[in-house]
Amino acid sequence: MASNLRSTSWKALLVSSLFLPPLGLALLWLRSGLGAGKKLVGSLVVTALGVFYLVWLFGLRAEMDGSGILPILSFHKPESHYAELERSRSQQPAAAPEPAPPATAAAAAEPASPLSRTPAERPVLTVTPYWTDFRGPHRDGRYEEAPILTQWPSKGLIRLWRQPIGGGYASFVVAEGRAFTIEQRRRQEVVAAYDVETGRELWAHGWDGDFQEPMGGDGPRATPTWHQGRLYALGAMGEFRCFDAANGKRLWSHNILEDNQAQNLTWGMSASPLIVDQKVIVLPGGSAGKSVVAYHKVTGEPVWKAQDDKQAYTSPMLVTLAGRRQLLVVSALRAMGLAVEDGALLWDFPWVTEYDVNSAQPIVLGENRFLISAGYGHGAALVEVRRTGAGSGFAARPVWSNTRMKNKFSSSVLHDGHIYGMDEAILACLEVETGNLKWKGGRYGYGQLLLAGGHLVVLTESGEVALVKATPERHQELASFSAIEGKTWNPPAIAGGRLLVRNTTEMACFRIGAR
Repeated sequence: MASNLRSTSWKALLVSSLFLPPLGLALLWLRSGLGAGKKLVGSLVVTALGVFYLVWLFGLRAEMDGSGILPILSFHKPESHYAELERSRSQQPAAAPEPAPPATAAAAAEPASPLSRTPAERPVLTVTPYWTDFRGPHRDGRYEEAPILTQWPSKGLIRLWRQPIGGGYASFVVAEGRAFTIEQRRRQEVVAAYDVETGRELWAHGWDGDFQEPMGGDGPRATPTWHQGRLYALGAMGEFRCFDAANGKRLWSHNILEDNQAQNLTWGMSASPLIVDQKVIVLPGGSAGKSVVAYHKVTGEPVWKAQDDKQAYTSPMLVTLAGRRQLLVVSALRAMGLAVEDGALLWDFPWVTEYDVNSAQPIVLGENRFLISAGYGHGAALVEVRRTGAGSGFAARPVWSNTRMKNKFSSSVLHDGHIYGMDEAILACLEVETGNLKWKGGRYGYGQLLLAGGHLVVLTESGEVALVKATPERHQELASFSAIEGKTWNPPAIAGGRLLVRNTTEMACFRIGAR
C-alpha cells in the first residue's frame, strides 16, 4: 500500500489537495520523485488552501489576545451569528405592553426604533438599585450588597440562562430587575434591556453605527449608566443618548465628538458616562476647553466644558481627596482632579503611557491617596493629593512607583491594605503602603476581576470564572468553571446575587449570592 501511495498520480494529488487538503498534504510527502524543496512549496500552497476553506466554510478567525502578539483562534461567522441572535430574540415569549410613565418636559416624540420591543409583563422589582455604574456603585469593582457563595459546586455556579449577544466590550448595569448593556448588531449600535432572571430581551434601541478596529476588535465599548429611571449610553463613535429605562424611549441625544470638534480615539469612545448632581459627565477629548463636558442629566443641555486633553479609555469618577469632592479623570497625558461645579483644574499628575493607552480605573486608597496603573511596561504609582498652604490649592506627588502592577485594560481592587489586579496577564498582590509584591500567580490571560465577600471573582480572557481568596499570603484559587466561550475582555457585573458575564458573542447569568 505504501508503494501505491508513493506512486500517486498528479491528478489524484491535485484532487485530494483541492477537496481534502490534509489528505493532499500527506500524499504530497509520501509521493516519490519529488525533492524536499518542491514538497515544501507544495505544502505551503496546500496549507494555505486548507486555511482558506476553514475561513470560508467554517468562519475560522484569528484575534489577538491582550498582549497583541499571540493569536486566539475561534470559529465565528458574523452572518450566522446575527441570524442566531435574531432567531433567539424572536423565539422569546411575547410581552404584554406596559403603560408608559408620564412624559417629562425633556421627552421628545420620535419614531419607534425598528429594534424596539415592548417590556415584559411581570412587575418591576422594587429592590433598591445597586449595580448602576461601571464596575459597581463607586466604580471600584467592589460588590458589597450581600454575601456570595465561597464554596462552589464542582461543576460551577448554577446557570440561570445563556444566550447569544451582539459584539462589543461593554459590561452590564443592573436596576429594577433589568440588566442593560450596549452591543453591535450588524451595522447598528444597540442599547438593550434584559430581564435578569430569564435573559429575555425587554426592549432594544439601535442607531446606525459600526466602529471597526482590527487589533482591539469591533463594536461599542462604554458601559451604560442607570440613574433614577434613566439610562445613559455612549457608542464607540460618540453617539450619546438618554433613554427612559422602563421602555427604551429616547429622551435626548448628542454626538459628543461632533459637539466638541473632537477626533475619535484609536480604540473608540470607552468612558462610561458619570452622573454627578444634576449633570452627566462625558469625555470627548476636544481641544480648546472641550475635553471634559457636562450635560444636564434631564434636558441634555450643555452645562460646562473644560480642559484641553486628548482623552484615553478610563471612565470619570466622583471621589473625595484631601477633603474636596471632585472628579477624578485620567486622560492620555495625566491624572487630574476637577471641580464638580465647572470642571476647573484642582491638581494634576503626569501619566503618559505608550500609544496613549490609559484604560485602567484608578483606585482611591484613603482620604488623600489613589493608585493609578497602566500596561505597556508602564506600571503603577501611589499618588498623594494634599492642600497647599492655607489657600485652596492642591498638589499631587508620588509616594511610590514600580512596574509590579501593570493593568493594561483591566482594573485592580483594594482589600484590607492590599491591591489585587492583573499584572499584564498574571494575577498579583501588592502591599498598599510600600508597593511591595506579596505574590504573583494565576495565569488568567487579560481577564477582569471584581472583589466580593473577601474573594476575587475573576473572568478570564478565555471565558472561565474563577474564585480566588483575597489574601496577601499566597495565590489561592478555590474554584473555576467555563462560563462562556471565546475571547472575553468585558468586565463582569454582580447585582442581587446574580453574576452577569458577556463577551462579543455570548452572555450568561449565574447565581452567586449566598442566599
